[in-house]
This record gives sequence, C-alpha cells and structure tokens, in this order.
Amino acid sequence: MRVTDTSDLWWKTAVFYNLDVETYLDWNDDGVGDLEGLAHRLDHLAELGVTCLWLAPFYPSPQQDNGYDISDYYGVDARYGHLGDFVEVVRTAKDRGMRVIVDLVVNHTSDQHPWFQAARRDPGSRFRDFYQWRDDVPEDQPENMFPDVEDGVWSFDEEAGRYYRHSFYSHQPDLATDRQAVRDEIAKVIGFWLQLGIDGFRVDAVPHLIDTEAGAEHEFLRALRGYVSRRSGSGMMLGEVNLPYDEMVAFFGEDDGDELTMQFDFVANQALYLALARQDAAPLAAALADRPALARGNQWGNFVRNHDELTLDQLSESERAEVFEAFAPLESQRIHGRGIVRRLPPMLDGDPRRVRMVYSLMFSTPGAPVLFYGEEIGMGENPEVSGRGAVRTPMQWTDEPGGGFSRADADDLVAPVAAEGWAPEHVNVSRQRHEPDSMLRFVQNLIRHYRASPEIGWGELVVLESGHSCVLAHAVSGSTGTLVAVHNFAPDGRSVDLDLEVLGLDDTVRTVDLLADLATPEPVTADGHVRIELEGYGFRWLRVLRSGEKRLV
Repeated sequence: MRVTDTSDLWWKTAVFYNLDVETYLDWNDDGVGDLEGLAHRLDHLAELGVTCLWLAPFYPSPQQDNGYDISDYYGVDARYGHLGDFVEVVRTAKDRGMRVIVDLVVNHTSDQHPWFQAARRDPGSRFRDFYQWRDDVPEDQPENMFPDVEDGVWSFDEEAGRYYRHSFYSHQPDLATDRQAVRDEIAKVIGFWLQLGIDGFRVDAVPHLIDTEAGAEHEFLRALRGYVSRRSGSGMMLGEVNLPYDEMVAFFGEDDGDELTMQFDFVANQALYLALARQDAAPLAAALADRPALARGNQWGNFVRNHDELTLDQLSESERAEVFEAFAPLESQRIHGRGIVRRLPPMLDGDPRRVRMVYSLMFSTPGAPVLFYGEEIGMGENPEVSGRGAVRTPMQWTDEPGGGFSRADADDLVAPVAAEGWAPEHVNVSRQRHEPDSMLRFVQNLIRHYRASPEIGWGELVVLESGHSCVLAHAVSGSTGTLVAVHNFAPDGRSVDLDLEVLGLDDTVRTVDLLADLATPEPVTADGHVRIELEGYGFRWLRVLRSGEKRLV
C-alpha cells in the first residue's frame, strides 16, 4: 500500500485532541455533555491550534465501560443527541480546519448488543457465530486484561447454556473477528462513518482484535486498512498497541505500512515517567534511540496522558515501584497493579516549570502530538472518583461551581468536577484566556511552533550527547530544516555543550531559540558546538538557520 501524494499524509504533522462528548460541554443542562455543546466549543479548539479531533465512543451503550461497551455501532447515544448533531459537529469542525476521527471498537460488543442478545437466545441464529462459545473452560486460558476484576476470559451465560469469551470485562463478549460474516459487518460500520465525513479511526485494543492463531491479527488489520482505503484515499487508522518496539513495528505492516497508519508510542511514554521519577533523562533517551525507523506514510503518536490509566506495564517491577513511589504513593492512586489514575500536574506537585517542560518535550519529539482534553489548561484529577473515572471529570470552562460545563445541580452531573486546588475556581479556560503567561497560552504557543516546524513530523531523530544524564538533547532533521531541542529533567541549572557536528553543521549556521521572548542567535563554533544555559526544568527549541535562509522564527 504505497502512498505517494504527501497531501494525503495529513496525520504526519497533525495536532490531535481527544475528548469524551459526555464530559465536554452540556448544552441542555441535563448534567450530561452533548454534541450540541461540543459544536459550540470547536472555536476553542481551532484557536488552540488543534487540527484533528478524536472523539471517544459516543455510540448507544449501557455505559459500564465509559462507552466502550457498544450496543449499536450505527447510532448516537440519545443522551448526547442524534446523528444530525454528529454531522453538524463534523461539518463545523471541517469549516474550522479540523479533521475528525472516531473510535473503532471491534474486539467486543456490549452484552446488550442485539447481536449478542440474538446469539444467546437462539442457537440457530446467524449471530451465534458472531461470538466465541465453549461447553467448558480450558485449563490454559489466558489472563484477563483486568485480572483484579475478572477471574479469566470465559464466563457462563445462563440463557445460552454455554461459556463465552471476553478478553476484557464479562459484559463485553469478544466478537469472532476471524469469521467473514463478522468482518462484513465491520466493513459496513467503517463505510457508514466514513460516509458521514470522518477522516479515520482510533483502533481500540489492537493486539486483541482477533483471538485465533498468532499472526492472524495482521491479516485482519490489512483487511481493515483495505476497507478504509477503498472508501477514503486519505483515511487513517491510529492504533492502540501497548507492546515493546520490536512487536509494535509489525503492526504498521510489512508492505510500506499497509496495516496501522499511526501508533501511540507507549514505550517512550512509560520511559518518560521513569525519567521524571528519577530526574534523569537517560531512560527516555534510551527509548528514543531504540525507536524503529518507519515507512514514509507511518507516524508515532506522542502523548503525556490518555483516557485510561497511565499504564506502566512495560517497566520492570522495580522501575514501576519507583514511579509509584514518586507519583502514586497511595494505593487509591493505582489500578490493575500496573497503572496510575492521576493527571500530570498533581503528580508533579503543580510545579509549572516541570509541567511545561514535559509538554515542550512532547511537542518537540518526532511524531504527532495527542492531547487529552483539559491538558491545555493543566486540569487535575478528582481523587474522590474511583478508578479511571478520576481523570474523566468535566471540562473546566469557567470558575462557576459546575465549571461552566453544566448548570445542572452537582448531584445530576455525569461526573463530579475536580476539587480542592484543581477545582474550576482555580483552573479554567476563561481565566487563562486572559492571562498571557497561562498554561493555555503556553500550549497554544507550542502548537504554533510545532505547526511551523514540519521537520518534527517528517524528519529523522538523532539523540545528541548533552554531557549531563539529566538533560535530553535531540535533533530532528528533514528537507524543511533542522530543530534541536534540549530539556532538563533536574531542578537545578546546567550548562550544556552540544556537538552539532554529528548533524553536519558548523559555524556557517546560526541557531535561534524559538521559545524565547526575543529570538536571539546562539553562536556556533567552527567545529559545530553550541553552548547553552538551562535553568532547573528548563527547555530550549533551537531552530538551525543556514546562511541566507529567509525562514521566519
């Protein structure tokens, strides 16, 4: 699957923003966010600089798993509106220069889905073959994805009189995606949403898409990518693949990236938190140095936080213990034995220098940045909400009691707003819009420089020697230029001597700090060295300008 037109590779330099409709803005004040409310906040996202909106599941659902337990792939949950409202969101987003992707959740359905209801009632129903059944539980069944909640992956259904497989919660029976009838239905789902104007899919739980022999998931992914490509020449698939790099890279595909278009970089994300815990950049530098090279049409998705727990399952047990001790010392702040249910600012004790350093790093790391709603204003979690719900509190628009999310009574809100130091009266969009040094303005500025630096999306990564273990220095070089970024993970200052000769640079170039209030050149020595000063948790973005170059900085 060779892509030759770069205009179709929009995801290479996109700025993604993930939100859940139910917690973003409640327009009719019933306590639940809705599509009409989202439509009224698209200007906020356009002003921020977002170029692709990723919507969490908004389909009809019993809501036992934040909407990932889907009971109808072709609709909108009535609490959020209807298909007409969805189309209006897509149209308005396109008018503002934003694309839209939605979740594709086809490993499982809700047990309330009509397919499963028909399958459990009638052994002769064609939907019986849509799921996986057994008369007994095998002795060697794999561990469930939620081992602290579910005993295994097989549960007995009284109505069917048989066991059914579920890789996740027992109310989410696995689809038999190895069967053509199921794939035909999935193809219709893909075609339906593409026809309504979306630009692609975030594919949920990719390694669990199919429960047959090893390697079958790649054949299925190629089929899914084929469905998308036949319906949309610029459609993409962003996959959730939490595996080591040597296993992740296979999910891009062997034929010039004919499986997933993008993948979240879970390896670098987990290394980031280990580096933050140690105040030492070495774990992240090592992870980035090990990143596999990608085909031209593929991309990494860089993120600080997502809608699930902050998973640390790729760290060793001792490394995970370090991160827990630093950022989740209470058992209530942990989940499933592998993750943290907190947002970044509270984990870093609200230190704005450290928080901003992390987001500077995300936007300067090669790939495409993915923001989780509220990150642009430094939202915190609500520790009174159990589990993953702690980080899924309503968006904070104003300093009103409901955070401007809704005028409904607090007891009627879909989730309680953040409290104490992270409550809406302290953290909200309205106030930060009027503060020139706010987190909102800072993230907006990062996005502006990211979008003006296409080499971050297209260029090649080189990890540079900084002379200090606590300092991560990297360069991204491409046909559009070279950017050098330096980040200090320690609280005290450092003087850093960077060797740019490895990039083929000497004193015929100059470097300019893009994030400085006044962009002044840093001299480069004849042997390609540049000396910079970094304060505690400091960071610099150095644009390399060649003689006579007319590029704006």
